[in-house]
Amino acid sequence: MSDGVAPRASPVIRLHPLDNVAIAARRLPKGVVAGREGVVTLEPVPAGHKVATAAIPAGRPVLKYGQVIGAATQDIAAGAHVHSHNLAVSDLRLGAEARAPEPRREPARAFRGYRRDDGRVGVRNYVGILTSVNCSATVARLIAREAERSGMLDAFPNVDGVAPITHTSGCGMAGSGEGFDMLRRTLWGTAANPNFGAIMLVGLGCEVIQTGRFAREFGLAGRETFQAFTIQDVGGTRRAVEQGLERLAEMLPLADRARRTECPASELVLGLQCGGSDGWSGVTSNPALGDAVDRLVALGGTAMLSETPEIYGAEHLLYARAVSDDVSAKLRRRLAWWEEYTARHGAEMDNNPSPGNKAGGLTTILEKSLGAVAKSGSSPLTDVIEYAEPLRSKGLVFMDSPGFDPCSATGQVASGATMIAFTTGRGSAFGCRPSPSIKLSSNTDIYLRMTEDIDVDCGAIGSGEAQIADKGAEILERLLAVASGQPSKSEALGYGGEEFVPWLIGATM
Repeated sequence: MSDGVAPRASPVIRLHPLDNVAIAARRLPKGVVAGREGVVTLEPVPAGHKVATAAIPAGRPVLKYGQVIGAATQDIAAGAHVHSHNLAVSDLRLGAEARAPEPRREPARAFRGYRRDDGRVGVRNYVGILTSVNCSATVARLIAREAERSGMLDAFPNVDGVAPITHTSGCGMAGSGEGFDMLRRTLWGTAANPNFGAIMLVGLGCEVIQTGRFAREFGLAGRETFQAFTIQDVGGTRRAVEQGLERLAEMLPLADRARRTECPASELVLGLQCGGSDGWSGVTSNPALGDAVDRLVALGGTAMLSETPEIYGAEHLLYARAVSDDVSAKLRRRLAWWEEYTARHGAEMDNNPSPGNKAGGLTTILEKSLGAVAKSGSSPLTDVIEYAEPLRSKGLVFMDSPGFDPCSATGQVASGATMIAFTTGRGSAFGCRPSPSIKLSSNTDIYLRMTEDIDVDCGAIGSGEAQIADKGAEILERLLAVASGQPSKSEALGYGGEEFVPWLIGATM
């Protein structure tokens, strides 16, 4: 791939010398010379969409990023608009380049975070109210609402807030098996995230996820920063809210003891997300985030790529970057699981691009996947973990998850992500307490329309006003600033209270 910069005068962006399509830098009318090949557009091409730079016979591969994104379903003339009417997913692939990138060197960087007793570092200091079951969700929200309304947090300036963590499950499920284990792992991992200074667990009392068993199995019982009770045991809703406030009054002084101290950037754990993608996402914001990831990994930090269905078609690039055959084999097993899972439910892996994605210029899952993988940079893949499984290594790690952004981010936070970087082309509204989320726009139009939601505009790459490396450096600076306490745009708007969405698999009974 090139540096992703188009001269201002060029109507298209060419991503790789092998490509037989280019990206329209703006809406192209019929009759425009598109690119240095002298190809003339045969029809209008929307901004962010593809135009053929050479004739592509039916059945032949269409190349973007120097990789196959599908095959022509009919003869495509040079200058034609290339999209879902003449392009479909294909089994054709080109081999990935397996050579390792040159080791990157970055000057030491630091941020001001909260170092916990287990040595991990948080970037926020919340008190969490975790629920074991949907039935206790209202009580958790009432406790948090009353704590904020009453002003009881005012005396504790080092506490960022009280965050209710509610969900829609915890009962009506088997008490063992894959679904039970995944939910329990997600709840535990969230409670253990270093962005929490203390945790209160609220249950109903008769649910499958039992609070007492949960506390015992995860070694939480007896810790001064952990409290648990059930609504049934304390005598109903009103008494449960009173009980929660009483216990919160005991926990807040403990959480308030935490102080920000200087910590190396190697302590950051960043979850990578993209949503509301468009044709620019894989050209501007995702490669820019990938550059920031390579900088963070060079500093000794950790980044988590996820959304397994969205790497389908680009998995060969990650296989080539795996540090061992074992890591590569783990990723192959997760993709095989997804192929079997989607087939069992009568779906296909190519049904992932949403209507919004396609309106923005993305045609196949292969094209979307190549752009999605770009946000992981070029660092070696050090490990593959299951959904909400604790991290075992630093560097670039892949966590298995669905492509649904809130669900994927929930798993990343449970695995230990203390920050989320979220690219978007059509505008995404998302937050993720307790881990702050920064938004990166792929185009300047959406940044100008949603300035209060988006932290960094990467659209200048497409217009030729900035290079990928410029924006990568800017993203890293923003991450360090937010990690040190500067609110992200989504935090300032109050996002994060409703976005806890565990991956629920298995039968509901």
